[in-house]
Amino acid sequence: MELATARLRLDALHPGDAATLFAYRADPRVSRYQGWRPGSVEAAREFIERQQGVVFDTPDSWFQFAIRWRDSAELAGDLGLHFVGRDTVELGISLAPSWQGKGLATEALAAMLDLAFGELGRHRVFASVDPRNTPCVRLLAGLGMRQEAHFRESFRDGDAWADDAIYALLAREWRARAAG
Repeated sequence: MELATARLRLDALHPGDAATLFAYRADPRVSRYQGWRPGSVEAAREFIERQQGVVFDTPDSWFQFAIRWRDSAELAGDLGLHFVGRDTVELGISLAPSWQGKGLATEALAAMLDLAFGELGRHRVFASVDPRNTPCVRLLAGLGMRQEAHFRESFRDGDAWADDAIYALLAREWRARAAG
């Protein structure tokens, strides 16, 4: 599965991406709000190798896209789709700090929402976010997603308890937004 936007190419992660994936996923500016933090370049490579065996749109699987700058194919981040069921998809995104603040996350997620609600025919897309991650909260709200839940101290993040917020969007809301 490969998608293209005005500035980005979304495709599969490759073993050669392991060092870059590790570098930004291990960076505290990115990892502090992420559920998965690779412990080494080798762990990132193993993750990529496992992803190569994932069949797109398989129930209860995560499919991880590479987010690449279209002109250079440089890895800017990754975006995951979790196929929760026939009607629902969860998404998550990580961008290297040098690529943040340029609208790339909005562009990549909009392409995924188009895919989920269009070709895949899903009814609902949601994202789980640490509510302290205000840039991500703004990103999701900017795409039309609404907060549906706030779970207090619902998971452990290292030695501390952390909150989790769920943001979601329905297909009809996305279509109405696109219609203007």
